[in-house]
Amino acid sequence: MKKLILMLATIGALNFANAQAPAAGAKPAATPPATQATPVADPNAPDIKWETKNIDFGKVVKGDETNSTRYFKFTNVGKSPLIISSCHGSCGCTVPSCPTESILPGKAGEIKVHYDINRPGNFTKTVTVSSNAKNGNETLQITGVVEEKPAAPGAVTPAPDAPKK
Repeated sequence: MKKLILMLATIGALNFANAQAPAAGAKPAATPPATQATPVADPNAPDIKWETKNIDFGKVVKGDETNSTRYFKFTNVGKSPLIISSCHGSCGCTVPSCPTESILPGKAGEIKVHYDINRPGNFTKTVTVSSNAKNGNETLQITGVVEEKPAAPGAVTPAPDAPKK
């Protein structure tokens, strides 16, 4: 019984597939040429001019919160208001804050980026900014080195294999 049902289902599927193909020797139906509209750039669209897209934190000391924030400054050089819809860091250690109000033509703004300075070592992180500007999404980058705090003068650092008391 199962074989019979399987055989009928296979024959039905083949008939269905065959019915979709044009008959041999038949001319394909004439289709109008596809007209694809090319997007026209809005000459009045907002446009972002960044002071810089890369900020180097340099060498910072682990835990020094006074050195954990930088600002990406920009100007709207377009002809209509700039609306930044979102700012996203590449990981949880990079937290950007973008303006919530629109930036009028000719006016400046900034994106605040806070990096978790409690992670020692080199870092390279990105911030993606989405807006209604001509370029749409922009990628900003921060780099730097977080160094351990220097030992206090006179402090004795135990050897790594010294027994703990």
